[in-house]
Amino acid sequence: MLSITESQVQELLPIPDAIALMKTAFEKLASGEALIQPRRRLILPTAAVLHYMAAGDGKYFGAKIYATHPRHRAHFTFLLYRAEDAEPLAVFEANSLGQIRTGAASGLATEFMAREDAQTLAIIGSGFQARSQLEAMLAVRPIKRVAVWSRNPEKRTTFVEECSGKFPIHIEAAETAEHAVRGADIVVTATSAKDPVLAKDWLKPSAHINAMGSNQASRRELPDDVIQQADWVAVDSLDQASMEAGDLLMVVDQQIWKRGKLVELKDVVSGRVQTRTRTDQLTVFKSLGLAVEDVIAAGYVYERARKR
Repeated sequence: MLSITESQVQELLPIPDAIALMKTAFEKLASGEALIQPRRRLILPTAAVLHYMAAGDGKYFGAKIYATHPRHRAHFTFLLYRAEDAEPLAVFEANSLGQIRTGAASGLATEFMAREDAQTLAIIGSGFQARSQLEAMLAVRPIKRVAVWSRNPEKRTTFVEECSGKFPIHIEAAETAEHAVRGADIVVTATSAKDPVLAKDWLKPSAHINAMGSNQASRRELPDDVIQQADWVAVDSLDQASMEAGDLLMVVDQQIWKRGKLVELKDVVSGRVQTRTRTDQLTVFKSLGLAVEDVIAAGYVYERARKR
């Protein structure tokens, strides 16, 4: 049984490969080849939480287990098994695995839902997930300018400086969230906010939004009118969204769940639903994260690690 470290994941799972793997994951969901079990949580009196989720893709199956505490960092582990005979194959240090596959899922949604000529990107948040989100957007669209805003000016500046040294495009620290979002073709929200971090009137009519910061029913990054007025809202799983997508569950007008514009990403990827039929459509991908994303990414890393 292999033990795979964070550094190995970072080396063996580049963002372009991860985006292709996420496409495979959602194609397998669409065909019924992949199975998923939504996230469950065990909440302790100390405020520590154990989260766990599982999936299988026909070749591999596995479980992500992670522990969080509001005053301490999170700890992620992934267990990979062979589907044929349940043989344990690998245990992963999985912080980077989750970070990369989350960015890649947003990249996949952007590939199918954003305007093909999208050149400007706004990122709200400069924490753990922001860099993989940036890298994924650069992999699927011809981005020329990026504006970043987060609540902590020091972290915001550091993020911009580090990314400017890595990526050959213009990246700037915005003075306000509004300044970052206005004029952006693509908007990424990657925050720990409880309340909306942008306003509808800041958005271009043709913008695409990747909202991935919240996976709790009591938290959201997007206001009611963005969800209500979007032409399309894609989620990675309707079942999981119905339990923990605060961006949707906190909307006053719950007709959103009954309208045809709320779809699963697997149906977009498989071609069953076309979500960018006009250039002026406002589209949203509400990302929650599925264990099948971890399974397929981990299987790929495992196979590459065995060849080393």
